[in-house]
Amino acid sequence: MAATGAQAANGKTSCGSASWYALKSKTASGEMMNPAAMTAAHKTLPLGSRVKVTNLNNSRTVVVRINDRGPFVKGRMIDLSKGAAQKLGFVGAGHARVQIEPADGSGTRSCA
Repeated sequence: MAATGAQAANGKTSCGSASWYALKSKTASGEMMNPAAMTAAHKTLPLGSRVKVTNLNNSRTVVVRINDRGPFVKGRMIDLSKGAAQKLGFVGAGHARVQIEPADGSGTRSCA
């Protein structure tokens, strides 16, 4: 059974840098990477968990499912699919400062 966003993030909200990626390979969950899907890679959140990601520059939000591991670039907290990055409005920039919280909105704080 997949963890819910609240279980995955333990009710915590975190802030940091996000980037996007669009590979044509299998993800850590075993499924093929779909650049148009609302998915993401995170180092520690359980595969299958859902989190709400907010672009702190424009307040756009998207809910993504964690299906891969990463990012492997120092200082990055989450790698989003290209589709998720498009909805958040940062494909051109390549990265953005984001807030990540449980998809059910039960986060304990917000980013400054």
